[in-house]
Amino acid sequence: MECKKIIIMGAGFSSLSASCYLAKMGYEVTILEKNDTVGGRARQLKKDGFTFDIGPSFYWMPDVFDRFFGDFGKKTSDYYQLDKLNPGYQAYFGKKDSISIADNFEIVKETFEKIEKGSGQQLQKFIDQAETNYNIAIKDLVYKPGENIFEIVTKDSAKQLWQFFSTIKKEVEKHVKNPNLKKILEFPVLFLGAKPSNTPAFYSFMNYADLKLGTWHPQGGMYKVVEGMASVAKELGVKIITNKQVSEIVLADNMIKAIKSNEETYPCDLLLSGADYEHTESLLPENLRQYSAKYWDKKTFAPSALLFYVGFDKKIEQTSHHTLFFDASFDKHAATIYDTKEWPEDPLFYVSFPSKTDNSCAPEGKEAAVFLIPLAPDLEDTEELRDKYFNIVVDRLEKNTEQTVKEHILFKESYCVNEFKEDYNAYKGNAYGLANTILQTHILRPKLRSKKVKNLYFTGQLTVPGPGVPPSLISGKIVSDLIKKKHSS
Repeated sequence: MECKKIIIMGAGFSSLSASCYLAKMGYEVTILEKNDTVGGRARQLKKDGFTFDIGPSFYWMPDVFDRFFGDFGKKTSDYYQLDKLNPGYQAYFGKKDSISIADNFEIVKETFEKIEKGSGQQLQKFIDQAETNYNIAIKDLVYKPGENIFEIVTKDSAKQLWQFFSTIKKEVEKHVKNPNLKKILEFPVLFLGAKPSNTPAFYSFMNYADLKLGTWHPQGGMYKVVEGMASVAKELGVKIITNKQVSEIVLADNMIKAIKSNEETYPCDLLLSGADYEHTESLLPENLRQYSAKYWDKKTFAPSALLFYVGFDKKIEQTSHHTLFFDASFDKHAATIYDTKEWPEDPLFYVSFPSKTDNSCAPEGKEAAVFLIPLAPDLEDTEELRDKYFNIVVDRLEKNTEQTVKEHILFKESYCVNEFKEDYNAYKGNAYGLANTILQTHILRPKLRSKKVKNLYFTGQLTVPGPGVPPSLISGKIVSDLIKKKHSS
């Protein structure tokens, strides 16, 4: 089928990525975005001189971003200044008990060794394997479309097959015994949306990304990446229209002919959805949906989140740009997300203080902070519950860092399950898509290509390769390559 005109639903990372590749291939590309700005979950909040990234705040795997911009003859530095954070992050385990992860791996090994004798050498062994996995995964396997299992059966990957029968948790336990060091090594896979006990050991490549490639920050925030990608798209001729929620998919003979939004009709030869997968299929007749309501209900979703955007009238001490609070039981919190699906009694949480390294995020002498508590999707979400948990995390921040901060709050804004549903049509209000569990990897994830509607494709965190910002950029590339393969321009 000849394909010239492509409509893309949503303007998140994966959609922006795909739009660039498709436009470069010669397609006429139009993005319809439901909200008033591009970026999807990576939008921005500005208030009283403070600037917050609403969504993602960790910049990992810089090589993936470099590869994206490089594919269009650009550099990241053409669009934003990138700084390596030192420390990459800090993790609290109790009052005045924290570990800072330096931007130098040799120093990280020394940090481990001081806490547990012999762990520095064990960490080197663990990271050597993680590097092997990274080179296999990020440089090859994740750029496959998930059409069949043989895509990922290579000479190198076959040697690592054993890792899909073990878990991150088991492999970490082989190398370190100290509970705090275990948490440091188990933490990175949380970006994949699953428990370390249910994540294949092969995903230790996230540890390589963390401890070897480091944690970075684009000056101005993650939204600078969004703006850079949107600029590339526009330079390539992509048309981006905001405030356009798709209300209807017009079909004829099981083919999409047009998209309706705000009483306007947009004819197209092909539809690519970077919007929520389940929501997109809900716009189709039931007989043309690949996945049923029962299918989605049985899937293991990555967490939703309760977020607070807070302006302080002073600098917050004893904290780093990225500060994690592991001063509660990880297993108990994880159980509330994946098993009992209830609000956690004693939550783990994370705080980003971007103004510590980026003066553009807060007025001089003040501090911007984003608090995040991972939650089970589809929880009851009320202002009373939000206030309750805000007090819990602020009290814990004060206790662990031994300082008073509550009386220095200028304002707070919150974001939770209700907004994820309203703003992104997110299934059950999930924040990160489908978890990358053993049974939800590669060919076991929802497909990029509809088998029931010949000119319908999907991209983003609910499909291949999975959740996270770098995978979203990759998803945009691989779906574009698939479209080119299946449709002549």
